Amino acid sequence: MQSRRETDRKTAWCRSLLAAALMAILVAPGSGQAADRKKSQGKKSTARKSTAGKSSTRRRAAPTAALTGSAREIVDYTNSQIKQGWTDNEIKPSALASDAEWIRRVHLDLVGAIPSLETVEAFLKDRDTTKRTKLIDNLLDDPGYVRNFTTIWSNLLIGRQTPRRVSRGGMRKFLREAFARNRPWDKVVFDLVSAEGHFERNGAVNYLLAQMTMRDDGVQATAKTTRLFMGIQVQCTQCHNHPFNDWKQNQFWEFNNFFRQARRVDHRKYDPKSGRMVDDYSELVFTDFNEKVFFEQRAGTLQMVEPRFFKTRVDAKPSTDLRKELARLMVAGENPLIAKAMVNRMWGKFFGYGFTKPLDDMGPHNPSTHPELLDRLSREFVKSGYDIKQLIRWICNAESYHLTSRLGADNAVDNPAAGEAPLFSHMYVKGLEAEQLYDSLIVATGAHKAGGSGWEESERQRQTWLRQFVIAFGTDENDEATTFNGTIPQALMMMNGDLVDKATSAERGSFLNKMLSGAGTDATRVRRLFLSTLTREPTRRELAAAQQLLKENRNSPITAYQDLYWALLNSNEFIFNH
Repeated sequence: MQSRRETDRKTAWCRSLLAAALMAILVAPGSGQAADRKKSQGKKSTARKSTAGKSSTRRRAAPTAALTGSAREIVDYTNSQIKQGWTDNEIKPSALASDAEWIRRVHLDLVGAIPSLETVEAFLKDRDTTKRTKLIDNLLDDPGYVRNFTTIWSNLLIGRQTPRRVSRGGMRKFLREAFARNRPWDKVVFDLVSAEGHFERNGAVNYLLAQMTMRDDGVQATAKTTRLFMGIQVQCTQCHNHPFNDWKQNQFWEFNNFFRQARRVDHRKYDPKSGRMVDDYSELVFTDFNEKVFFEQRAGTLQMVEPRFFKTRVDAKPSTDLRKELARLMVAGENPLIAKAMVNRMWGKFFGYGFTKPLDDMGPHNPSTHPELLDRLSREFVKSGYDIKQLIRWICNAESYHLTSRLGADNAVDNPAAGEAPLFSHMYVKGLEAEQLYDSLIVATGAHKAGGSGWEESERQRQTWLRQFVIAFGTDENDEATTFNGTIPQALMMMNGDLVDKATSAERGSFLNKMLSGAGTDATRVRRLFLSTLTREPTRRELAAAQQLLKENRNSPITAYQDLYWALLNSNEFIFNH
């Protein structure tokens, strides 16, 4: 008699074989949406072309953006600048994305997960010509927007792996309140750079606490602050002059001066259960720093530096709070670097590439692809009061954001993955972040509800699964991610991990259970599976293949549906944002 382990192993092997055969039909090489996109980058693809994608190859009128006044003017200017780039490079843009392709994209970008089946069906039926602009506004008011951007900036500020004695909860609370209230970005930056106090009572201090895990005299804080908020990389000038731009070694240490008054204090308490002292809380405090700052030059000589913000010298009296002075200088002016850096980062977040590559290395040595547009958007961002939602509206209503990701013969050269400058004549494919992939699996399958567990148990499962995903998919570098690198651990987690296994179960509360318990034909159910995962209808060939699979497994229809669902969730089309 076979053991349970042997049975499970054979079952999994059979599913793999069956799903692989089905995937060969679903994602026939060279015929899918992602295939067209990935082929243009010289890579193999396994994504299947949708019926909606076919119709999008015909050039259609741009969707009507329900904008007025300055917003309309800014979007029109953005469109004209991007189109001028197409003309200058003698290319033509791809067609507009279908509603099915676009709604998936905008949900992933704004709320961090694919839309629900019901949302997709309602949007596809809507005949309002301004429905895209209205959806952008609705998503910006959705709690998912706050959660998504809180997650994005938590990862940028303190990393996915929370450093010891840093409160992720405190950091998230600060960011959650900022995005929920749409606080001006300059105020947020000022608080992050100048904050003091308890790491949960004033969550902003966790940004610098995360950069102060070692006694490095503020070196990491200097490098991270200039790169993240001002879009300039000065870390290599810690030891020598920059080889490619005008940054000198002394400038790094002039910036470093501003952080010398910051000191972290780690408090401990007695734990009566263990009889030991354990971590209690950490805080960031102001401390008098009356010493002179010296750095060693390449020749071995020591040079003294004073705090200076580019050409602005700061009178460093003992009573002067240098971090507050730095924060004040960072946000001053009509077009400060924090505005350009944020505009560039947000553009890159929505398109996969910013106006510079990398996003956080701006300057004469790395010119922008569209300098006039970057400058105009930055100035308008400042004039709007650093309104993040308004910036997002401008970007998401731009015509280039509504283009399909499929390349054509007329714009094949627009391929940043091959080292070319991005021209934004089509949408660039972006790999899903760990959180996006997890939350999309939840939306598509209701996996956290399978088994009928209560709210607390469901939430516990969610946090456990997410930690596993972050370990497998996340990195602490937080670089621009435009491709899913498909490592073996990633592939195995998607194919055989507990989350996907739970997602494709037919237990009470799961999506499959609800769908199979209700009325409907096989064709209707297959259509709902495609819409819930890939946000599109199946092609006739895909529908025929799925129905044949169900026919051949009529004695075990649940297993056949599970294998079909498994194949869809493991397709390239699901794990890419396009």
